[in-house]
Amino acid sequence: FRRSKVKRYEEIQERVVEAGLRRIRPCLMTTFTTLAALAVVLLSTGRGSDVMVPMAIPVFGGMAVALIVIFVVPACYCGIKQMKWRLGLSDTDFTTDREAE
Repeated sequence: FRRSKVKRYEEIQERVVEAGLRRIRPCLMTTFTTLAALAVVLLSTGRGSDVMVPMAIPVFGGMAVALIVIFVVPACYCGIKQMKWRLGLSDTDFTTDREAE
């Protein structure tokens, strides 16, 4: 992803999408299995649930936020890099001989 410098504006989004596709499957698998396991704890009503449910709520919320972050962080990163490109600001990921749009 960062081995070579960005030469075109469109390449920024291509790289972010490629990196996202590589890491999204393992992240989603981990998040969904954890949320599924915690859903059982959250819905429990038996003995000991009065202790387990309050402990599971913050973990469930954290995993739900992690699920949102998987999509939001790459979008923000791409937006910032593209804004820097359009404004002509320097960045360590850009080549020095980039073409103006």
